[in-house]
Amino acid sequence: MKYGFVKVAAATPKIQVARCNYNADRIMELIDQAETEQIKVLAFPELCITGYTCGELFLQDTLLNSAKEQLIRIVKHTKGMDILAVIGLPLTREGKLYNVAAVIQNGELLGLVPKKHLPNYSEFYETRHFNPGKETPVTIKIEDREVPFGINLLFQCKNMNSLVVAVEICEDLWVPMPPSIGHAMAGATLIINPSASDETTGKDIYRSELIKSQSARLVCGYIYADAGEGESTTDLVFAGHNLIAENGILLKQTKRFTNELISTELDTGKLLNERRRMSTFTPGTQEEYVVIEYSYPKITSLPEISLTRFVDKSPFVPSAKGDRDRRCEEISNIQAFGLKKRLEHTGLKHTVIGLSGGLDSTLALLVTCRAFDLLGLDRKGIVAVTMPCFGTTDRTYNNAVSLANHLGTTLKEIPIGEAVMLHFKDIGHDSNKYDITYENSQARERTQVLMDTANLYHGLVIGTGDMSELALGWATYNGDHMSMYGVNASVPKTLVRYLVSYFAETAEEENLKHVLLDVLDTPVSPELLPPVEGEISQKTEDIVGPYELHDFFLYYIMRFGFTPSKIYHLARVAFDGDYDNEIILKWLKTFYRRFFSQQFKRSCLPDGPKVGSVAVSPRGDLRMPSDASAALWLEELERIQI
Repeated sequence: MKYGFVKVAAATPKIQVARCNYNADRIMELIDQAETEQIKVLAFPELCITGYTCGELFLQDTLLNSAKEQLIRIVKHTKGMDILAVIGLPLTREGKLYNVAAVIQNGELLGLVPKKHLPNYSEFYETRHFNPGKETPVTIKIEDREVPFGINLLFQCKNMNSLVVAVEICEDLWVPMPPSIGHAMAGATLIINPSASDETTGKDIYRSELIKSQSARLVCGYIYADAGEGESTTDLVFAGHNLIAENGILLKQTKRFTNELISTELDTGKLLNERRRMSTFTPGTQEEYVVIEYSYPKITSLPEISLTRFVDKSPFVPSAKGDRDRRCEEISNIQAFGLKKRLEHTGLKHTVIGLSGGLDSTLALLVTCRAFDLLGLDRKGIVAVTMPCFGTTDRTYNNAVSLANHLGTTLKEIPIGEAVMLHFKDIGHDSNKYDITYENSQARERTQVLMDTANLYHGLVIGTGDMSELALGWATYNGDHMSMYGVNASVPKTLVRYLVSYFAETAEEENLKHVLLDVLDTPVSPELLPPVEGEISQKTEDIVGPYELHDFFLYYIMRFGFTPSKIYHLARVAFDGDYDNEIILKWLKTFYRRFFSQQFKRSCLPDGPKVGSVAVSPRGDLRMPSDASAALWLEELERIQI
């Protein structure tokens, strides 16, 4: 439960219709199993103590009395357990029958939530037996105890403030204004839906999309527990389609036609962070709600949960190739249309790009070509400038030249070595001293050449730097840091690679494809230090760390505002077997130090299009002071015990 994670489950017992004691035994077996698996919230189907398909038997006192007796037995069975269980049954109050969900924890019946929307169409005829529940909570007497009874009940965990549970039942979700809307606005982070949804062709797809979209709309976790085998098949079949979703993502679901318990971990901390970030998620009031507090008796301090849910090591890059290709096409269009608009606005017919033969400048050139094609402009208006200097290798030089030629652009070669040496002489720098002055002088000379070339051609300098470099400050201030439009400014390095790969796969010319594949195979480097035996000597990831780690850190820092400890925990899960814990922690510290200290570079970034949910533009997503202290974050990292 540390970091906001809570282990939850949905279970479908194999029941016998109207045999309440048998059904209660199956429910308690599943509760015992869940307790063994350290599950904290467990949802069961609608009316599962009796069965949903009892029909006219719901009007029999014998069935109703037995259901109530078995509920009490299940409640007592949970004494000393940590599980919060939600179980469906029919229950009478003041002479009326209701379809309710009982919320049970540690030997106590915390509350009873009645179903509000009763379907009475097609195969459903619930109003024949049941009455709709009311929002305003009242009480019902169960074994000499007054128990809250009503739709507007919230169950607040005292051990974990981010866990607030509410309930709606089956059809309640399928209506235009589900009760869960009010629950979430009142503070519920987890909605539980005990359901009995019969199976018809294609209904599972609709059901899944409905649950995912509701969890996204409400920024909540959603557990859907469905009736399954054991229900009457006189007219209907129930498939036990259990689902667990979180903010639009389906974390887990059962195969249909199986009675199964599924479990995963919900990140309630992430849900609260997301709600805090969204100015349009306006909290409501709890005035119309009864808040029932409970605690897990076995928890004295929040334990660290072993995550079974998937933690993607590349959160910016879809894992499925089809999704990845669609993402690449979409992003390249966003980049190209952004540049297209800028060229249309300025009326310019030329662009200037510093082409190094590396990944970033290759992507920038490919995007610029697409923008020119959209405008119907001659690609000869794209001036690709290669500026060999002390660190340039034959491999990158040849790739730059080949790339410009294969794409039909104008190629200019402007060696800058002599100019940089003269600059060293002017400022009194020893050219044999390979320090930051040695490196940055080359970067700034290249930018000067590009800017002046743009003036010469009445063109626009296209920035090539990517978001990962900007997050780390891995750019020379007023060097490669500067341009007139940065097409890669919100594309992380891990995604740059896939974008270039996508262009290679879709390239019609075989020679162009060959060049792009070689660019992909070239180590990432600014090439500002002399080669060693003709090979690149300066490899970026050896200096600042692996980009796949830094992109992972960047995503969770910017997208969700997670603490350093939580990000470290997630990285250990995602990169298990790839990096040792010491390495992960080392580069996480590096990221935070650089992220804070280099904000001044991001405070004056050129324009560039946002392509994803994370960006570092000072005009959009990252309005951060340049002199903010990183002390709090670094102090937390120092307290981590490996």
